[in-house]
Amino acid sequence: MKFRSKLMLLFVVVTGALSAQNTSNVITTATPFLTIAPDSRSSAMGDIGVSTSADFNSQYWNAAKYPYTTDEFGFTFSYTPWLRALVNDIGLFYLSGYYKLSDLHAISASMKYFSLGEIQWTDETGFGLGTIKPNEFALDAAYSRKFSDYVTGAVTFRYIYSDLSGGATQQGSEDYRAGSSFAADISSFYTKETEISGYDVDYNVGLSISNLGNKMSYNETEQYFLPTTLRLGTTWGMVIDEYNKLSASVEFSKLLVPTPGGYDAVDAEKDAQIRNDMNVLVGAVRSFSDAPGGFKEEMQEIMWSAGLEYVYDEMFFIRGGYYHESAIKGNRTFFSAGAGFKMNVLSLDVSYLIPTDSTSPLANTLRFTLSFGVDGLQKMINGQ
Repeated sequence: MKFRSKLMLLFVVVTGALSAQNTSNVITTATPFLTIAPDSRSSAMGDIGVSTSADFNSQYWNAAKYPYTTDEFGFTFSYTPWLRALVNDIGLFYLSGYYKLSDLHAISASMKYFSLGEIQWTDETGFGLGTIKPNEFALDAAYSRKFSDYVTGAVTFRYIYSDLSGGATQQGSEDYRAGSSFAADISSFYTKETEISGYDVDYNVGLSISNLGNKMSYNETEQYFLPTTLRLGTTWGMVIDEYNKLSASVEFSKLLVPTPGGYDAVDAEKDAQIRNDMNVLVGAVRSFSDAPGGFKEEMQEIMWSAGLEYVYDEMFFIRGGYYHESAIKGNRTFFSAGAGFKMNVLSLDVSYLIPTDSTSPLANTLRFTLSFGVDGLQKMINGQ
């Protein structure tokens, strides 16, 4: 099996996409684990996070939100048992933290680790070469700053490592090696308080471009785009009374990666070679107009989601959401729900995913997030 085909299979396994099983036109990339929402709050709202209020997991979605956090510093850990409807040994681990240098500045960092469990490695003929344990991880650091009372910006630098062969090689064929790459995120956040019909309302807009970096290679000949993603979203939060608050969010996202078949619809190998040789920035620009199906398919490449969050006394949280991806682009369409509880130092959040297709490998996906904030610790010390 050619490595490009193996990468396609990996994409299906990692993302839980269904449409690779039919005549779809899925955009595949290296390191698709980077696109998996790591935290319970955002995943409970339909994988929304670029415009929601600042929290400890802002590093993944939009690091520009950190200057608006109430805690001086904090950190969080999330765990997701992945695709448990298929296997029981794949998992995503996420650790992030931040520190506010002042009301204007913040620094932050995170680590995302993805274990693909045990996989039987074979040669081109299907002969078994043993068991491997592939894994991938990303390490990043960010700096965020307020430009005004309403606008912030951030830049994130990321190192990505992907070992899909577990160190194994195939005799008689081209060796596969671990791949690595560097990437960056650029993000911005706008927030303002206003009043509508006597209610206090927070209005947020978030924008980010994530995983913009050099291609990744697993051999001497082929290069693969990273999952460079554009996200744009808005959130409206209404304070109902002293104890109750309700927010609604909408988010749109798109891969800034060339579409298969957009450069030679007849010769798939030639089309793949053109995309293989294409510059990352050129590919990002052309991704808005290269779909072989024209404007209709370009619109199908836009994923969208909507979510709600209810907060009681800043202690209890109930969330729900919906995520939509076109059937020909992966068909990851699902509802989600979750809840959270905050008590002084610690916060615990849980989310649950409900696919619209009962056969989806994403069925029964749970996420767990545990967060720690310094403000809660100070209150505990002071006996509040």
